Amino acid sequence: MLIRKIEVFLRHTRMPPTKFGRLATSDPRFVLDLRNGRSPRAATERRVEHFMNTYMETPDVF
Repeated sequence: MLIRKIEVFLRHTRMPPTKFGRLATSDPRFVLDLRNGRSPRAATERRVEHFMNTYMETPDVF
C-alpha cells in the first residue's frame, strides 16, 4: 500500500508529513487523509511514487 511506503519514507528522511504532502502533491493534508482512509487516484499515486524515488536518488549536497 502507498501509505506504508510513505510512512517508511517519512521515517527514513525524517520529513514531516505536511512537508511531504506539500512537496509531493501540493496538499499538506495528503498524508493525514491517507492515514484516515483516503484512496488516491492512480495518477496521484504514480506522482507520489515518482517523488519518493527521485528524492531518494538525489545526492545530499552540503
